[in-house]
Amino acid sequence: MTRPRIALFDYGSGNLRSAHRALERAGADVDLTSDLDLARAADGLFVPGVGAYAACMEGVLKTGLDAVIRERVGDDRPVLGVCVGDQILFEEGVEHGVTTRGVGVLEGRVDLLEAPRIPHMGWNTVAADEGMRLFAGIDPAERFYFVHSYAAKAVPPGAKAAVAVHGEPFLAAVERGPVAATQFHPEKSGDAGYALLSNWIKGLK
Repeated sequence: MTRPRIALFDYGSGNLRSAHRALERAGADVDLTSDLDLARAADGLFVPGVGAYAACMEGVLKTGLDAVIRERVGDDRPVLGVCVGDQILFEEGVEHGVTTRGVGVLEGRVDLLEAPRIPHMGWNTVAADEGMRLFAGIDPAERFYFVHSYAAKAVPPGAKAAVAVHGEPFLAAVERGPVAATQFHPEKSGDAGYALLSNWIKGLK
């Protein structure tokens, strides 16, 4: 049986090695690449990201990844964003009073969490909407690994979402059509993250 092929896009940000291993373990063949044609042609596009929103968007724009993400979404072809790779899929991010425009395939804004302790670092449970493909067969008591200070908080129109709480509720994961995104790191979330990545890979066309 042919394994789906995933483009793990290197635009200068992300936990590429751990993501590569996790995706292969979950059942995919993986191309670590900065080639836009490979990103277009892959069965799934994985968008990583760590650090600052503005710095990640600079890398996305410099490589032209933003256009490929929009193209894939317009063609109903799967994209998965993780951590800041999740955040940049939204319309904008606000850090230190500076607003940066995102890729914009999900409506909404990424903003600082209102919490007594920042960053939100460690394991947390999530409450997922019924029918989310990412969480199929995953026990609601499972925990996922988070490292972030910013997050989207409002569910985009027509999307399903999983919510976590750290000081306030925020979007731990979103899926709508070909777009899936997680604020947590599935590649660092043990068996629960493996199950989630397996669910995404099983849904690739």
